[in-house]
Amino acid sequence: MKTPAQSAADTRTAIRKLQPTCKLPGPSILRKLAPEQIAEIERIIHEPIECVLDRRFKMASAEARFTAALAPNPGLRSPDLDLDDEPRARRKRNLPRGLSRQDEQIYFLRHNYARFRMMRILRHFRGRRLTLAAARELLRWDELTRAARDVIVQTNLGLVPTMIERSRITGVDFSELISEGQLALLRSVSKFDCSRGFKFSTYACRAILSSISRSVALTVRHRNYFPTEFDPDLQKSDELERRRAEVEDDFVNELNSILTANLAQLTEAEKRVLRERFGVKSASDQPAPRPKTLRQVAALFGVTKERVRQIQNKALTKLRTVLEDRVFAA
Repeated sequence: MKTPAQSAADTRTAIRKLQPTCKLPGPSILRKLAPEQIAEIERIIHEPIECVLDRRFKMASAEARFTAALAPNPGLRSPDLDLDDEPRARRKRNLPRGLSRQDEQIYFLRHNYARFRMMRILRHFRGRRLTLAAARELLRWDELTRAARDVIVQTNLGLVPTMIERSRITGVDFSELISEGQLALLRSVSKFDCSRGFKFSTYACRAILSSISRSVALTVRHRNYFPTEFDPDLQKSDELERRRAEVEDDFVNELNSILTANLAQLTEAEKRVLRERFGVKSASDQPAPRPKTLRQVAALFGVTKERVRQIQNKALTKLRTVLEDRVFAA
């Protein structure tokens, strides 16, 4: 009969990680897959994957052993957490009963075995396109991975409000702590080694407490920099921008009246240069010409760019003088 140490040695584990480098199947193969299946494959081949490796995964009977159907857990159902209730009430309402130690170990082995098979496919097609059979195998094992993970997470969701209540944290929104704790629970599923003989809740409780403690520390640090919550009434006023826009509109209207009455006494050449250079609309223009560069205006008039610049600057000086006199006089 084997000792506990020998049994532990037979099931020695280690975490294996892989960054996929394979590529999507060719267009002819993708046409045989549904859009949601293609999206799942894209996610799989772009995300790093890891598993807690067990020596039994390499046995010939591993697939039949770790994918065999389990009896449904009568207490398993999706929890209905009302974030407006008190933590104690939430913990008592609609939370699934936990798995037995044996069933929990089976679900973890199934979860990691499915990811082990996914990693084997991804490693085999490293740097190459997936075949149709490989793509479907990836989807099958990914579905089994998520199914096992969902069972584990749902049966342990009650740990999150329990740990939050025990930590007696105040000053932080409860829904934020719930979100942080649930993320920690999901991360714990990927890291837990069931072969060590501990219950998952023992490992997950510590991870949840550490995660919400970090969240609180970050919140406190944020509040030191930003002592008040977001308040639209405290936002910067746009009064200055609105006044600037009104002044600009007034100047534009005044400039149009100056051009219409030719109060700046512009010559025909100066009017034409301004019209072509800046798209100034005259009474006969329908619509206004598009603004042009100095080179384009020079080519249109048959003169040099420097000559167009001189005419332009002279006309602008005349307009500026009349515009300032009229504005300050008003």
